[in-house]
Amino acid sequence: MHQFKAEQFLPIDINKAWEFFSSPKNLSRITPPEMDFKILSSLNGVEIFEGMKIDYTVKPLYGISVRWQTEICKVQNQKYFTDRQAKGPYKIWEHAHTFSEVDGGVLMHDVVNYKLPFGFIGRALNSILVKRKIEIIFEYRKQILEIIFMSNGNSNN
Repeated sequence: MHQFKAEQFLPIDINKAWEFFSSPKNLSRITPPEMDFKILSSLNGVEIFEGMKIDYTVKPLYGISVRWQTEICKVQNQKYFTDRQAKGPYKIWEHAHTFSEVDGGVLMHDVVNYKLPFGFIGRALNSILVKRKIEIIFEYRKQILEIIFMSNGNSNN
């Protein structure tokens, strides 16, 4: 099992943070454009809930389109939510999103536990390609969130 962790401070209140991150439609806003992320599920502006399944396509590597289904596993309003890959390219993909109020804003933590298929080959692919791709995705997300929330919480939601 591999693990990736990220942390980011956002100069917004917990209500605004939760409103943004609990809306699946915003995932496409924080995913690098070259990944061509497209939600296939009809969301109708619904906030995430336990048991919710979201289908989408994404091009994680070399422009190859992959269908992916995420299931929201646990939700505690304005505190955290977890999701896991129900269908997709990973053997295991579990992502915990945690939000903490701090002076001047919100501290957001992400922990991703993942495992690739194909045993040794998957481990080798992680070392030479996948790990760095995950880092790039989260670096992009950090930059775009700074732009979205740069004016002390003013965004164009």
